[in-house]
Amino acid sequence: MNLELDGKVVLVTGGSKGIGLACARAFGREGARVVIVSRNPVNLAAAQAALAKEGLDVTPFAADLSDGAAAERAVVAAEEQVGPIAVLVNSAGGAIRVPPSELTPDTWRVAMNAKFFTYMNVMDYVLPRMVSRQGGAIVNIIGTGGKIASPIHLPGGAANAALMLASAGLAAAWGHAGIRVNVINPGATMTDRLQMSLEAESRATGKPPEELLRQNQQRIPLGRYATAEEVADAALYLASARASYVTAASLTMDGGLTPLVV
Repeated sequence: MNLELDGKVVLVTGGSKGIGLACARAFGREGARVVIVSRNPVNLAAAQAALAKEGLDVTPFAADLSDGAAAERAVVAAEEQVGPIAVLVNSAGGAIRVPPSELTPDTWRVAMNAKFFTYMNVMDYVLPRMVSRQGGAIVNIIGTGGKIASPIHLPGGAANAALMLASAGLAAAWGHAGIRVNVINPGATMTDRLQMSLEAESRATGKPPEELLRQNQQRIPLGRYATAEEVADAALYLASARASYVTAASLTMDGGLTPLVV
């Protein structure tokens, strides 16, 4: 299947680890010109080296995307050095999971900065460029925490819910300019971030993380957590020409754990 991504510039935020890195790899294999952004230069260098061993060339930029000025600099640099951004995949940032007893006002603010604004800041600078070119695709990888209220993920879930609404609204606002905005909501996925979630759940329940991992996977109809590569495959489709009439969609990827009709 020809996804028509060859030669297109794809900006992947959070592209040095986890789902973001899997997306960078997937788009690179499709012939896209991939730019990855992350806060940590060491992680960026490691990701670039790992992808180079697979024959994939990516351009890295270090930026704290919770800072609007830093996000603008990253977008401007990407377009000046690589080319006009045709696809934006947002996968940067993630709120720390905490039990309800540990919540404070700062916890909520930090979660919004870590998740909501890392996405919105980049979109605010990419969208006008896409509008001027009358085309583009944005895929926001958010999470099911914005739909199902988990006691250990309330601040992050609130940020996720806000992102879902913003994504749908931006899709409606800019569809006339040939821009599509879609959302992927993974459930628990086998990345480094999973351990953080299990440790927070362990503090809340008193159960060991290993026991929680086993119990949680047994509840999933497909019997396991997703891999980062499976989420990346969904991002490929939504960003591609094969999804040319798909916008304002929200794709849940949780193995059937929450079989909702929406």
